[in-house]
Amino acid sequence: MGSDLQTYNFNQNSNWFWWPLFPLYPYGTRNTIFKELVSEKVWCFEQLQGLYYVAVPIRMTVVKVPKGLMLFNPLPPTKALIDSLKVLQQKHGPICTIVLPTASGLEHKIPMPAMARAFPKATLWLCPGQWSFPLALPLTWLGFPPNRTRTLFADGLPHQDSCRWISLGPIDIGLGRFQEISCYHKESQSLLVTDALIGIESEPPEIFDLDPTPLLFHAREKGDEPLKDSFSLRKKGWKRLVLFASYLKPDQLKIPSIKTIIKNCFKPGLRNWKSHFGIYPFEWEKNWELSTEEIIGVKSPLLQVAPVIERLVFPRAKSEFLRWLDEIKAIKGMKRIIPAHYSAPINFNDSDCKALRNKINFSEWAPSEKSWSFLGKLDQILLNKNIVPKNPLKAFRD
Repeated sequence: MGSDLQTYNFNQNSNWFWWPLFPLYPYGTRNTIFKELVSEKVWCFEQLQGLYYVAVPIRMTVVKVPKGLMLFNPLPPTKALIDSLKVLQQKHGPICTIVLPTASGLEHKIPMPAMARAFPKATLWLCPGQWSFPLALPLTWLGFPPNRTRTLFADGLPHQDSCRWISLGPIDIGLGRFQEISCYHKESQSLLVTDALIGIESEPPEIFDLDPTPLLFHAREKGDEPLKDSFSLRKKGWKRLVLFASYLKPDQLKIPSIKTIIKNCFKPGLRNWKSHFGIYPFEWEKNWELSTEEIIGVKSPLLQVAPVIERLVFPRAKSEFLRWLDEIKAIKGMKRIIPAHYSAPINFNDSDCKALRNKINFSEWAPSEKSWSFLGKLDQILLNKNIVPKNPLKAFRD
């Protein structure tokens, strides 16, 4: 590599027509990759999602259950994704269950009705406490078919012989609740989670091979630089994307003046949407890369609580997170964890869980210094305006 960014051709099999409901990059074109994670037992589909080219992988996991297949964390059902699921069905049986295991994750909630329509015989299971904003709408208005929609725990649990279901939360986050239901798939010895834990590694995810534009966009120093493609630039861009996604505004990032931003715009070769016309409102300090050491693994994914989750969702609910980990580490025979974002699968057994719990318990929780400073300030603003509660566990105590 080392050349100008080539043009990537996307076909109609990647179209997602409902993207205006939640207008995240890559908007109406959702390239999808398919992987087998555990032979003949667990598979996944991955797409990208993000804002302003700050895009990270999002994953739907498929597991083999008695009499068919279960989908966990649905993705936008493009034709390419549905066609691949049909191939799985031919060998392993029908899609019999679709699970939305989060109460607050819009990126997982928005595709659920479309996925339900694609598989009209599947039973839908939802995390308790579903909510919508700015209007509180009934589930039927949000596209969930009432005759085959169930609530986890309240209406029972699907596939109890092959799956164990564990709740993280609920906790009060002001506009609604955060709650996530994890699933331990016994046959594959795999723990399926949504946002609770992530694992990040230094190599850019495979999904970017289909279109590395987000990586190359953020690998630049100024807006007047063309999008060049090389492996080193992809890794550089990936590290910056991780910092953005983790901290929203990393401490090592400065915003240049409007005059500087405009000066670098509309240069030859950059007058197109892909380059955002040269608009690049970022300026990185020379030592920015040092801050990635805390969140990116070198030889393997670094398992962690995402900083944005720790600082904005759980800053005053550490005890609930530790309680959830206590329940997880009691699982015997667990071998791996499959999060809905970043890398998967990741080796994870009861000893790894215990080590992670100890690290969290004895480390500073939800700090407000250095890279965490923007998240800390944002949380304080929300707290001062009474948008989020001081005691997020109080509302759900018996």
